[in-house]
Amino acid sequence: MQRILLIGSPGSGKSTLARALGRRFNLPVTHLDRLWWQPGWVELGHEKFRPLVEEFVAAEKWVIDGNYSNTWDLRMPRADTIVWMDLPRRVCLWRVFRRAVTQYGRVRGDMAPGCPERFDPEFFRYVWNFKASHDERIMEALRRHGRHARIIRLRSDEGVVRFVSGI
Repeated sequence: MQRILLIGSPGSGKSTLARALGRRFNLPVTHLDRLWWQPGWVELGHEKFRPLVEEFVAAEKWVIDGNYSNTWDLRMPRADTIVWMDLPRRVCLWRVFRRAVTQYGRVRGDMAPGCPERFDPEFFRYVWNFKASHDERIMEALRRHGRHARIIRLRSDEGVVRFVSGI
């Protein structure tokens, strides 16, 4: 595993697993949220974002976490391993809610500077609806861009633990 892509719902554990895999395999970790968001929760914009993503995926070794489906065509073909964090939505929503409450006003390590954790009902709806709106798109993207890669679909915390302990 030299180029690992993590995708899935917010709150599924992508960033936590990305850091663990980066440590385990001594790979640089990129959190796409740190690239996309500018201070004050301002979006970078696709015309600036794609070239940054292209630069990161051109490297020989990496772990990249984040959805940003408009860059799957760049990231999936370069990945040798794609980990789909497909945990139940109630788990993801609970984690996002808990994170908003316990980290409120603080900037997480996987988030861009100047973007403190906040209570965002719209984001909670996005997490709740993520599976319904993204599962088909993820499967189609994996068929189109990821067939060459080792694809690992993790559906529970126990599955994540088994995956990490088995590598």
